[in-house]
Amino acid sequence: MIRPAEIHKIVKEYSSFRIGVLGSHSALEIMDGAKDEGLQTVVICQKGRDAPYRRFQRIADEIIVVDKFQDMASAKMQKLFKDTNTIIVPHRALTAYLGYDVIENKFKVPIFGNRSLFQAEERSFSKNQYHLLEKSNVRFPRLFRDPKKIDRPAIVKVQEKTRKMERAFFTVSSYEDYKQKSEERIRKGIIRKEDLKKASIEELVLGTYMNFNYFHTPISKQVDFIGIERRLQTNLYDFNSLPAKQQMDIDVDIQNIEVGHTPASIRESLLEKVIEIGDKFVAGVRRIYPPGIIGPFSLQSVITKDLELVVYDVSLRVPGNPIVATTSPYTKYQYGETFGVGRRIAMELKRAYEFGQLDKVLT
Repeated sequence: MIRPAEIHKIVKEYSSFRIGVLGSHSALEIMDGAKDEGLQTVVICQKGRDAPYRRFQRIADEIIVVDKFQDMASAKMQKLFKDTNTIIVPHRALTAYLGYDVIENKFKVPIFGNRSLFQAEERSFSKNQYHLLEKSNVRFPRLFRDPKKIDRPAIVKVQEKTRKMERAFFTVSSYEDYKQKSEERIRKGIIRKEDLKKASIEELVLGTYMNFNYFHTPISKQVDFIGIERRLQTNLYDFNSLPAKQQMDIDVDIQNIEVGHTPASIRESLLEKVIEIGDKFVAGVRRIYPPGIIGPFSLQSVITKDLELVVYDVSLRVPGNPIVATTSPYTKYQYGETFGVGRRIAMELKRAYEFGQLDKVLT
């Protein structure tokens, strides 16, 4: 594990700073927020995947193209980042392409976030998101450790065979249904048998799906509630809009690959519960992964018919939700302006730099 002291020593040499990000996932949102706060940006793109960053010219002050995303962790690139006072803002693509081992043990560049915490997103990890939710006293779906005990609608969350960032979720209603659907997906090459053994099986909680987005660091006065969005998924989203008769007549493999976002708000009487689970989660994570959460996080939740909030997934870094930046009223209630996660990150980094507290928000 890279020691905090190593990073803090590097940061002390920074006479200023700029924000760096891997060119995927939520890079545009991160850089847009940085530019709103007057900060310099750099994006690292894989060859052939740099078009969005060249098209939106205001966003990136510098575009670096590498052969593969993994080259971002090379000794040459790490030296460049340190020589140019770069702070890396992590998102899902960074952890997927660089890998947790590289981020935790080899990437000696200041990161805005708690780099030891990112792996907790993975359900196969020991102190994973289920553990964090349990210790935070935040409700999450019932788990079926043994598929033979499935006695109600459930969702199987398993890694896709070919794409690192996608999970091949599918729903089941019994052990027999689980066997049939999993064997079919293995045969079609959608998932691997060895990954299925590490899959999580959760009770399928019915209700309205909303992703609650928050922000907190060790120098924050409180846990900020940033906003809400919902996910657009293919081909599940449009399949569900078909009449039931047509659904029964169509033989297709249903997947929920996220392809977009749509804004949402919540009735005011439920805001207390939304704020409460955010506060409880921050306090719980701080006890298990000190210094706790640094930056944005998301509690992807279901609101049941009894108006209970059940968290079915956790993002422990920048969530992919650029729609919040222009649609959420909640930052306006707090700060008098509507903005998203990218700008909130830039605001915190500027404040930390101004008061000599960068060491408290970087690892």
